[in-house]
Amino acid sequence: MKFQPEHSDAQSITGYGPGWISVGSEKISDSIILGARGLRMAWPCARFEDLAPAHFAQLAQLDAELILFGSGSQNRFAPQAWLQPLMARRIGVETMDTHAACRTYNILAGEGRNVIAALILEQPAF
Repeated sequence: MKFQPEHSDAQSITGYGPGWISVGSEKISDSIILGARGLRMAWPCARFEDLAPAHFAQLAQLDAELILFGSGSQNRFAPQAWLQPLMARRIGVETMDTHAACRTYNILAGEGRNVIAALILEQPAF
């Protein structure tokens, strides 16, 4: 049996490390919202502690079946009340650390799913 990689036109994350991700050859070090269908926009929160209900209301305005919330270097959950705008639109939300969200995003995007990753990219303390 011969396996061949499937071709996907989805935007994918090509690398990641502490405080950064790569999309193609571009290195990104600020928190970002990425969509499998090409969406790319800044997400103004440098740390988990910077999040507010408006960040999740912004996500609820996007066309997605699933939001992968990358909460930074640790898996941390937003208050349930902040997720209400997403639940009202029947958009699924999965929370995980940012690196796990990157891996999961690539798998789902490669399957053709309408997935969006909202990634907090915390800068390492020196």
